[in-house]
Amino acid sequence: MAATEEISTDRAPLPPPAGPVSELVLDLLWSKPPATALSIPEAEPLGDDVQLALYLCYELHYRSFAGVDPDWEWDPALLALRGALERAFFATLEEAMPPRPVDPDNVGDLLFEIEANDDGPSLSRYLRRKGTLDQFREFVAHRSLYQLKEADPHSWAIPRLTGAAKSALLEVQEDEYGAGRPERMHSALFAKTMRALGLDDRENAYLRCAPGATLATVNLISALGLRGSRRGALVGHLAMFEMTSSRPNRRYAEGLRRLGCDGDATDFYDEHVEADAVHENIAAFDLAGELARSEPRLAADIVFGARVMLHLEARFAAHLLEAWSAGVTSLREPL
Repeated sequence: MAATEEISTDRAPLPPPAGPVSELVLDLLWSKPPATALSIPEAEPLGDDVQLALYLCYELHYRSFAGVDPDWEWDPALLALRGALERAFFATLEEAMPPRPVDPDNVGDLLFEIEANDDGPSLSRYLRRKGTLDQFREFVAHRSLYQLKEADPHSWAIPRLTGAAKSALLEVQEDEYGAGRPERMHSALFAKTMRALGLDDRENAYLRCAPGATLATVNLISALGLRGSRRGALVGHLAMFEMTSSRPNRRYAEGLRRLGCDGDATDFYDEHVEADAVHENIAAFDLAGELARSEPRLAADIVFGARVMLHLEARFAAHLLEAWSAGVTSLREPL
């Protein structure tokens, strides 16, 4: 466990494979580029194997893994493999959440309507009322795959936007990155929560434990962020992410206090109660609404990004709650 006050700079090693697709990617990353043309085994797009393979590919564009040659980031054969997996991933999501016509002038209000009608299972209510400390530790381990790089995937949108929408995005991201205070970056606050709960705060330390339901929630943001053509969906995702954050984070903080945890454990969640209450209107109207008005053809994709975010979060919550109800770990292997 790291002893520093900020996020650990140590990089975790590569995890073991979850099946033949992730094994193929890992075999490459353990070697030196370049790769030759790759034949991809068939696998479930939302399953552990494909989602781990995608995560490994995407992580090369962030801070990667210990011992991996940086030239893999732009290897053509690996990019082709990632593209094939992405197409299957998007096809599955679009089948579950078919695009629908959207009035570009009504996107902000529509996002609030979608949020109000969301009936997905609530992890925050469960953890506030009766979650155990072990379940909280599992939840935090799951979330570490995103929260230790919080804001980075959405920041891919910055160079892809202009005008009022860009300004709104930067207003949100400034808070995410601590408004000039490194120790208040949301990723650093989450690392502090991990240390308070006795967890390893290195990025990807729990990748080996993460199921596909968890990885899909993170991979979606990277898949949208790395494609300029999906910038509308990335903005919709961020808007809904901010709109559905404040109340759940209040519940997480209350649940941790119920279990006797101190401010080091709750600081991350307390910060989001205030910050995201401010962000939700900026994200819905100034960011998503302005983008839809300036580029009407993106309106449907903005709404798709919001809806698919809720869809994958519901799958994630259901996975954890079902496992805990059965008295087993929600991770692929116990902490």
